Amino acid sequence: MITVVGSLKGGSGKSTVTFNLAVWLAMAEANVRVIDLDPQATLRDVAEVREEEGYNPGIKVMGKKALDKSSLKDADEVLIDIGTADLETMKKALVLADRVVVPVPPSQADIWSTQRFIQFVGSLETESGPEMMGFINRGDTHHAVRETDEAAAALVSLPGIKFVKPRLSQRTIFRRSFSEGMAVFELNSRGKGAQEFNALCAALYPHIVSDKG
Repeated sequence: MITVVGSLKGGSGKSTVTFNLAVWLAMAEANVRVIDLDPQATLRDVAEVREEEGYNPGIKVMGKKALDKSSLKDADEVLIDIGTADLETMKKALVLADRVVVPVPPSQADIWSTQRFIQFVGSLETESGPEMMGFINRGDTHHAVRETDEAAAALVSLPGIKFVKPRLSQRTIFRRSFSEGMAVFELNSRGKGAQEFNALCAALYPHIVSDKG
């Protein structure tokens, strides 16, 4: 399955999500290919840190030259982190994708951006179009803050995208683990961040969780 992790707005946490998904899939013994199409190359940077530290499994990140459907056929799972700077390459990735996973921070601006992204993907010339899935990323952890729940309710109501219930909160451990070249569940397997991410993986890859069980 080819999964694009993307949005039209910066700061959504795409690279962090893609990296953690890649490590999780590798740990599940899936043959995973990772492609970084963001000019900032954050995903490639963290993969290099991981390699330098000698963490296993290693994550190899490829560039846009790997964006060829025939060369991706032998992979069990493909993850593509897209950026908006190279519009043509982004379109090519979206046309190849089986699904698009959208991390949505809890703000009205991000809801509007997600709505525009849905329309953009729908405008591409594809046979059936990729499935679009969205989840709340970097949500508030304080119970008195209602913005995250309000954003989730708005995301549910958007046509053209499937709402994924598990959410990731704004936790320091996501930034810390990423800077160290580790997935959040590697740095602290029993922490709340790991619990949240495992729940997201179970929602996105139920067939792998079932196989692992």
